[in-house]
Amino acid sequence: MQILDNPAWAALTGPQAAFADRYGRSARFPADVSMFAALDDPADPAAWHDLGALAGSGGEVLVAAPTQTPPAGWTWTGGVPGVQLVAASVAAAPDPEAVVLTGADVPEILDLVERTQPGPFRKRTIDLGTYLGIRRDGALIAMAGERMRLPGYTEISAVCTDPAFRGAGLASRLIRAVSAGIQESGAVPFLHTAATNTGAIRLYEQLGFVLRTDMEFAAYRVP
Repeated sequence: MQILDNPAWAALTGPQAAFADRYGRSARFPADVSMFAALDDPADPAAWHDLGALAGSGGEVLVAAPTQTPPAGWTWTGGVPGVQLVAASVAAAPDPEAVVLTGADVPEILDLVERTQPGPFRKRTIDLGTYLGIRRDGALIAMAGERMRLPGYTEISAVCTDPAFRGAGLASRLIRAVSAGIQESGAVPFLHTAATNTGAIRLYEQLGFVLRTDMEFAAYRVP
């Protein structure tokens, strides 16, 4: 299995191990950081057993992997088919209007995320990496940042723009700016989106990302 096939596990056992709650062959981020949990092999019942012990009976976990085989008794509670794209020829560049977001910005971030629905974002998600934002008249109108960090790769996430400001290229500018920071660190940018989000996929491909694999995002309740 390649490292990008199991990104959360690679992050939680690698560069982001300090965030990991671990048990046996499973791990997860703290609930206020990220919903993601991970297994060293999503096809191995023993790893799922460990994840069940980690989450506890009735606990819910979100798993990202191309294929997933939870044991009998686990309840699927939601999810979407996704895709993973990796930077191949991104024209990464800092953006003069982009500012680094901090913990003080979290209330505005959560409001923007709630209105635009780019994916899960928790109160301490910002601790995972650098998040950049663009403001107009003091208000946060667009953002993007770093979520999972793997050996050699860093995920771009939370790409979103206030609906009133869409169509101005803000998302593209922020993706290039976040990519610049990732590349400066020596890593390769990658990202995920829903398989049905053809507009986002088209944008990412235009920016120089290439489709790598399907990626299933699924939430389960532990029996």
